[in-house]
Amino acid sequence: MTPLIAIAAEAADQKSAEVTDWAGRIGWVAGLLLFVAFVYWLMRQGWKWRGSIQSDLPELPTAPEAADTARLTLSGRYHGSTTAGQWLDRIVAHGLGARSRAELTLTDAGLVVVRPGANDFFVPAEALREARLDKGIAGKVLAEGGLLIVTWAHGGTLLDSGFRSDRAAEHTAWVEAINSMTNTTEGIAR
Repeated sequence: MTPLIAIAAEAADQKSAEVTDWAGRIGWVAGLLLFVAFVYWLMRQGWKWRGSIQSDLPELPTAPEAADTARLTLSGRYHGSTTAGQWLDRIVAHGLGARSRAELTLTDAGLVVVRPGANDFFVPAEALREARLDKGIAGKVLAEGGLLIVTWAHGGTLLDSGFRSDRAAEHTAWVEAINSMTNTTEGIAR
């Protein structure tokens, strides 16, 4: 019985280690939260800086009051605009960097983009350059041909705007319609 009593006495003398060092844990959590807030602040400052660099872009045109007959309509998402040919150079001026739902209407006058909760804009027919199917634009990459990219001129800058229809089969009809419009406006200075 002596070994059993010795083991029990030894077990009674041992104390378990402190499970939680609350001060240390709170310090780490506070430090992590400060780091995340700092990174968010830096990203926000970068977004504002990009907007100030692009401030030379004029205000976005609005749709004409007289409604033309719609050639095509599309319901889907607007994924942003970039400098034409540079799919990672996002344009943030005038709200063009904000992703949103979008309702597109193509008329003889141009392309009307209605974005609930964001700035609506209008691309006059003479500003349209081309349309194509692509796989990505800044912040969004899809399967090949998953995005409708519309290239247009605004204030001396060529822009690519990316849209994705709720029904992707519509993209081809949009590419054909916009490209046929740009081919008929060939005499207009581009």
